[in-house]
Amino acid sequence: MEIVETIVKIADFIVFPEFSGWLAVLKFFILGVSIFTIFFIIWVMAIRTDFLKWWLIWDIKEFFTYRPYGLPKVTKKWAKIRERLKNDSESERKSAIIEADALLDKSLKDLQIGGTTLEESLRKRIGPYTISNIEEVKRAHRIRNKIVHQPDFSLTLKEAEEVLDIYEKALKDLGML
Repeated sequence: MEIVETIVKIADFIVFPEFSGWLAVLKFFILGVSIFTIFFIIWVMAIRTDFLKWWLIWDIKEFFTYRPYGLPKVTKKWAKIRERLKNDSESERKSAIIEADALLDKSLKDLQIGGTTLEESLRKRIGPYTISNIEEVKRAHRIRNKIVHQPDFSLTLKEAEEVLDIYEKALKDLGML
């Protein structure tokens, strides 16, 4: 019986008109705490994680430089791919072509041009207005597929250099190099 009386007293306190001023104060207090909590969460996201910094820096850098944000990473990766050709190993040449193909695929995805696979992107989504040597890129991708699917596929240094030149031209057309 005592619980019911307590609930009735609480209901009377909330509904009773003389105490509406206290409810307004309570509402403003809860609103203030909510706003503080939202700002605290945003502050923690900005300071403790690099999420907001990353997006802000990315946008500002792209805006002022007119070049994609990840360009230095792509340039370093491309230099490492080119470095692989200096070894006289056929496996290094094959690895260089596979990595170059993957780099082009990732670049297309980063620029939000690509489809689910590079082959789909080249076939359906990209034309000569985007990559001027699109037919050569398709041929280079077929060579990459032969490397991956045919273990006994032979690749000379000259062929590897030609294929990498094709990928380099495509990456330059995309503004990634």
